[in-house]
Amino acid sequence: MRQFTIGLLSLILLFCISCKKEQNPFEINKQHIGLLTDSTQVKDLKSIYVNDSIVKFISGDEFTGNINNIEIFEKGGKKLLTLTPKQALDSTSTISSVRILDDRYKTDKNINTSSTFKDIQDNYKISRISNLINSIVIIVNDINGSFTIDKNELPANLRFDMDLKFEPTHIPDNAKVKYFFINWNH
Repeated sequence: MRQFTIGLLSLILLFCISCKKEQNPFEINKQHIGLLTDSTQVKDLKSIYVNDSIVKFISGDEFTGNINNIEIFEKGGKKLLTLTPKQALDSTSTISSVRILDDRYKTDKNINTSSTFKDIQDNYKISRISNLINSIVIIVNDINGSFTIDKNELPANLRFDMDLKFEPTHIPDNAKVKYFFINWNH
């Protein structure tokens, strides 16, 4: 009976190990983008992006305001992501925000940098729309995401009114996403 129990446990363990889902390196979720998570430290980036190139912009704080972006490139040179750590020049800092640059990165609802406003609205609850000088920002709390749409994508009568409180009905369905960010500012 004991050998049967050990054998059964071994089979269950083997089954669990073989069923382990491999992480999609281009999947965007509320807490992760591929293998990058909201708790990943800057010092761990080399092990996550072992097959890619990491470029760190490091300078004094004379004019940069302590911005310390880290860019991730494929070995072929295509820019994938721009990471902004919470603390500049700190290898133990976690990532504050990630700008998605490659359209292979997608949410579970296939939203990426090539999406339109309609794609976002059809798949997520819009939490807020911010009116900026040259763009509007669509905030989606469900994925910690923000999507920037250039005001040139809007009707001419809406582009210059800084006091306008944008509603989803103001934005054309075919307005293209200019920037896609995931923010981990908690």
